[in-house]
Amino acid sequence: MSLNLIYGFTGMFSLGHAGFMAVGAYVAALLTMPAAQKEMMFLMTPLIWPFNSVQWPFLPSLLIAGLVTAFFGLLIGLPVLRLRGDYLGIATLGFAEIIRVVANNLQGITNGALGLKGIPAYANLWWTWGWAILTIFVIRRLITSSYGRALMAIRENEIAAESMGVRLAYHKVLSFVTGAFFTGIGGGLLGSLVTTIDPKTFNFLLTFNIMLIVVVGGLGSITGTVVASILYTVLLELLRPIEAPFSIGPLQVPGIPGMRMVVFSLLLMFMIIFYQQGLFGRREFSWEGLPGRLGRGRFRQEGRAR
Repeated sequence: MSLNLIYGFTGMFSLGHAGFMAVGAYVAALLTMPAAQKEMMFLMTPLIWPFNSVQWPFLPSLLIAGLVTAFFGLLIGLPVLRLRGDYLGIATLGFAEIIRVVANNLQGITNGALGLKGIPAYANLWWTWGWAILTIFVIRRLITSSYGRALMAIRENEIAAESMGVRLAYHKVLSFVTGAFFTGIGGGLLGSLVTTIDPKTFNFLLTFNIMLIVVVGGLGSITGTVVASILYTVLLELLRPIEAPFSIGPLQVPGIPGMRMVVFSLLLMFMIIFYQQGLFGRREFSWEGLPGRLGRGRFRQEGRAR
């Protein structure tokens, strides 16, 4: 949802989501882990203050992780959002790689390549779906507000939007920081779910997976993002057997690690060629049973007027 806000609704091609998730995951993990466990884990280089002595509940840890990530989004967004198109994507990808390299070498905070293990497993079904629903609600409210109309105007034509009085820098930074906040929350949930993180967790493949969901669902469609994320998660498990050895009659096929991602890459190519707008395009689910557009000036106010 946060990437769709930045890329689908505002039109800013960002490839830095893995870096934002890394910041959120490390902050949330360091705030929730017991002090004795941190002391035992950081053997080569002691953990810096105040992380070495604090242990907070999961909810405030997630909020702090989101706020810290939003601050990083502000620092990156102020200079980088002057760029457009592919140049912006390359710059944000460079930020994600910088975060990964720093996490690999900043042993006093991240424990280097060893990573963090034994993170408290708070992220159950209720936490995950609760934050998902809250994220959908907040972004939906943002998109249907005057700020959302300004963001979509920037996506369509920056020059025309600026001529109509839209403050480009302000609205771009607003979208970027909001997306970074929820991405940090997602990183904190990920770390608590898998209970172990290291710099290799947040490589470009993670950003590719998120981008795949957004593109397949439809840029600028909240419904498409939700449906595509569910389909992606289900297919990721259903396709797991293709990476194990199997036989087709007398033919023995060896297991090929990573074959699932080959299938998903082919799926992405298929979508780009035949369904360039994604599964939903910019349409949204409506309770009347008909998809209604959320962009290009058609909002729920039209239905209320009728």
